[in-house]
Amino acid sequence: MSDQGSGGNVLAAICNIFIPGLGQLVQGRILAAILFFVFTTAAWATTIILIGWILGPIMHLWAVIDAARYKSSD
Repeated sequence: MSDQGSGGNVLAAICNIFIPGLGQLVQGRILAAILFFVFTTAAWATTIILIGWILGPIMHLWAVIDAARYKSSD
């Protein structure tokens, strides 16, 4: 992907809206994709004890913003 705000980053951010970590996977960042998916899923799973209503949206939004602001090192 090229610079921040490029079409690829926008697509990655949109992918993250549906499945956290999918945008990072589209960008080729496999470890980040796995970590975002696991931690966001765990955060949403804690909605039963009410803390997930705070952590879930924060982690999900963080995944979207991370994909949108990614700047490759090439």
